[in-house]
Amino acid sequence: MTDKYVIDTHAWIEYLTATNTGTKIKTLLEKNNTETFTCAVTLAEVISKIAREQLDTEFAYAIVTSNSEIVDADEQLSKQAGILHAQIRKTKKDFRLADAYTLATARLLNAKILTGDPHFKDIKEAILITNNPNTTKPT
Repeated sequence: MTDKYVIDTHAWIEYLTATNTGTKIKTLLEKNNTETFTCAVTLAEVISKIAREQLDTEFAYAIVTSNSEIVDADEQLSKQAGILHAQIRKTKKDFRLADAYTLATARLLNAKILTGDPHFKDIKEAILITNNPNTTKPT
């Protein structure tokens, strides 16, 4: 059976900066029978964060695009992301639109989200990866 993961911005930044959390994510991604995906909106967020930190954007772009399939943010995915964003903002006032794109991508692909972002707490598709070993719950 193949594990499908959508990688969010938080997870990619951890991966690219080689934190302890990033190492956990790398280990999951290197397992056999793993497919990884990244929403195009996430790719933009990653590049923006790397540029603001004055790090190598070309390196970051190459890592993300060579280690995951990029999912376009077309009109159908955008519609779903907008609906999810509106629904989740009722209870999580700071849930970002980019997070909704990640969730919509995961639902489209029937995949899990690899993240360390607390905005995904209590979202069934999310696997929260943190430095606390009791909060990592890969399936």
